[in-house]
Amino acid sequence: MEMGFNLNLEQSQKLVMTPQLRQAIKILQFTSLELEEYIEQQIENNPIIEINEEDKKTKEELIEDKKIDWKEYAEDFDNYEYCKEAFHHNSDNDFNYENIIFRNPTLQEHLLFQFTLTYLEADLHLIGEYIIDSLDENGYLRVSLNEIAETLQQDYSTVESVLHIIQTFEPVGVAARTLTECLRIQCNSLGIKNENVYLMIESYLDEIACNKYPAIAKSLGISTQEVQDICDFLKTLEPKPGRKYARNDNRYVVPDIVIKKIGNEYYILPNDRNIPRLTIRKDYQQMLSKGEQNEEAVRFLNDKFNNAMWLIKSIEQRMQTIHKVVEQIVHKQRCFFEHGKKHLKPMTLKEIADEIGVHESTVSRATNGKYVETPAGTFELKYFFSSGVPNNGGEGIAAESIKNYIRDILDKEDPKKPYSDDRIASELEIKGIKISRRTVAKYREDMKIPSSSRRKRY
Repeated sequence: MEMGFNLNLEQSQKLVMTPQLRQAIKILQFTSLELEEYIEQQIENNPIIEINEEDKKTKEELIEDKKIDWKEYAEDFDNYEYCKEAFHHNSDNDFNYENIIFRNPTLQEHLLFQFTLTYLEADLHLIGEYIIDSLDENGYLRVSLNEIAETLQQDYSTVESVLHIIQTFEPVGVAARTLTECLRIQCNSLGIKNENVYLMIESYLDEIACNKYPAIAKSLGISTQEVQDICDFLKTLEPKPGRKYARNDNRYVVPDIVIKKIGNEYYILPNDRNIPRLTIRKDYQQMLSKGEQNEEAVRFLNDKFNNAMWLIKSIEQRMQTIHKVVEQIVHKQRCFFEHGKKHLKPMTLKEIADEIGVHESTVSRATNGKYVETPAGTFELKYFFSSGVPNNGGEGIAAESIKNYIRDILDKEDPKKPYSDDRIASELEIKGIKISRRTVAKYREDMKIPSSSRRKRY
């Protein structure tokens, strides 16, 4: 075997993930709120970047130049009803507590307040506080009474008596250990005397969930209609008493693009009012242009200048990419904007990527978490991308549109004779949409619509 060294010349292509490219990708997939936070961080870390205040100054100058007839405003001020409704004025005190936004109490805080109004011994208060702190977010007690009694070194009967006191609090049904106990507490609170109601709660909850009303009626020796009426009543009760006080994790959506219809045309407007416009500080520009003698300072300025320019360029490129994507969506989904959700057409990321000349992953990043405000409502850009099936007209119809057709069909069905999945498929075929029974079942489950046996009324 002969060994040696050789020099070979090879030509190859590869993508190098530079820090600037990583930053551009990261900025593209940011939501509006995330981008705003990211820009604030960059301004703190890079002294060269500043927010462009020219637009703001221009608006202020326009306001100053415009002459306002304040006398006319004062005469008509009583006509502005929104002023009266929006603010509560207190003549005794300029500061009104009604204008303060407050936090709703938690379930534990609400129950502890009620518990402090009961006259009990100190040991019993300790037990009550322990029970209340042990409730989950739905208001159920998941800790056994034996464990509580052992932990607090109290008798089981004492702990149980305190639990029964808490179970009389509002919301009704709180501190129950099971769904059966929760519903029974609510029925007792409402003064229900019908024994069949309690029998169904104790022994037939699974059958109620499966809509097996005839079997329940036969077992209890009552009519199916009576079982139906009892089940309708039970469905009005609250199975999770504590969720009223659960924390609201509200997510505020800020649309990146606004689509306005003017006449017969749709116009795409960027919603970048919350994103500050960045510029380079002039004093640092002058330092670099005058030729700073300190080499370390020059390197520092060059590095920060490059970072600033890449940041500004990446933000601009992000808006351009999103704008191009939305432009293609409006072009391909015009029937949706004109006639509604039933006219949504199937569309893939690859189709849009080919149209605007970028990679499919770029379109995915540009649409994920981004929202568009349209005359038909606010939608995530991902909403417009879905698979579909061909219709009789030769054009495709999106899965979301088919779901809307299924919902309309089920709204018109007879509750005593609900449509099967085969019947729904037949109804869709009449409308020119040919799909299998299995596909209908899949779409129905996606919409959380139960099967025909569970939808049936007696």
